[in-house]
Amino acid sequence: MVKTALAPTASGKNGSVTMLDVAHHAGVAIGTVSNVLNHPEGVTPSIRDRVIASIDELGFVRNRTASKLAAGVSNTVGVVLADLDNSYFTDMVRGAERSASEVGKFVVTGNSDIDMSKQRSYLNYFDEEQVSGILVAPLGGVMPPTDRHLAGRRPLVILDAARQQHDHCAVSTNNVAAGWMAAEHLLGLGRRRLIFAGGPVSRSRALADRLQGARDAVDQVAGATLEHISTDEIQIEDGRHVGALLTERTTDTLPDGIVAAADLLALGIVQVLTSSSPYRFPDDIALVACDDNRSAYDSTVPISTVDLPGLEMGSTGMRLLLEELTDGNAHEHQHVTLDPTLTARESTLGRSRSEA
Repeated sequence: MVKTALAPTASGKNGSVTMLDVAHHAGVAIGTVSNVLNHPEGVTPSIRDRVIASIDELGFVRNRTASKLAAGVSNTVGVVLADLDNSYFTDMVRGAERSASEVGKFVVTGNSDIDMSKQRSYLNYFDEEQVSGILVAPLGGVMPPTDRHLAGRRPLVILDAARQQHDHCAVSTNNVAAGWMAAEHLLGLGRRRLIFAGGPVSRSRALADRLQGARDAVDQVAGATLEHISTDEIQIEDGRHVGALLTERTTDTLPDGIVAAADLLALGIVQVLTSSSPYRFPDDIALVACDDNRSAYDSTVPISTVDLPGLEMGSTGMRLLLEELTDGNAHEHQHVTLDPTLTARESTLGRSRSEA
């Protein structure tokens, strides 16, 4: 039987209604009230209905914190994500929540907002709250050494992991394939002077992998070239900076294809090149981005993009976490890599073909 902690009695400091009050009101043992709350299928319907009626009449509210401490089990999973402004990460939450709800668990989310100190605060908070496990999409795709102690106290799964993990389960996107797919799409449309826009690749394994994938694709096509324009971040303003640099070029030095490291970066490029230059998409320059961020959907030119599997990543991460909770010490950590897909839109196909 699952032990259920008793809240303070009605004569206690907070005057709350307790399980004992419900038992007395319904004329049953306190264990019967516990069974109604935890294992209702094992209680005779008439008794169950009587207990539920007493719960409703007295206004009993279950003390879940006390129950958790008594049972040693939490039905809550903490999720810490790098940037909830990016729909890639909100998709992870949706995927995780979908899988958690199937087994009666709840998801509580913390947004680190690309801030290492906030990430650490949320991780420590969830640890102190004794959640059953944690999903985290850490900055740079790597858990800092100062936070690795969490794995010793509760299961932790890394989402959007930058490299192979040994102390945790992890889920990654094949970012090399994403870069290759983006460049190959442009090359297949006959583009030969390509630019990879975005960085800093030295601080992000995901961006470095996308750049490597684009280079691999370009190396397979005779006469094709790839130039890298680095940026401080991969936000809209960084894309506008890239766009401004391109408007200063002469026609013979202008690329005919752009691989943008992220959709928001691509949005900034499009904003500049459609407002202050004679260049047209995709007649003069074709552009494809990576991550399918819905914040870029309002672009004046719909952006072709490599879709990163956020929903599947969150769902897979939750599955791995639930398996670890079930298996205990017998659990073997896994690293799952998911493949991206490409959605072609007007920025590479033109209006008529993208609408077909």
